[in-house]
Amino acid sequence: MKGDHEGDPTGLIYEAYRIEGITGPDCRTIFFDWAMGVPAGRDQRALVESLIAHYAPDHPDHPMTEVLREGLETPPPRRRGARRTRTD
Repeated sequence: MKGDHEGDPTGLIYEAYRIEGITGPDCRTIFFDWAMGVPAGRDQRALVESLIAHYAPDHPDHPMTEVLREGLETPPPRRRGARRTRTD
């Protein structure tokens, strides 16, 4: 595991907190990438809550903390299934 949290195995959120001068839009892009990588069937809301509990106490004013909190208010992106082809 690259990050320091089981909900962030690739370390995207972990690294965002370490980028000096990172902006809100940068964090939104990173969050979107993270959300798209969450395996189907995992509870994204619970993962976001867990990430907030893990990072926010040490980084209350960080743009990623704000984005994670916004992620609780906004439905996560949904994956689209494989394209179906008509067979008739």
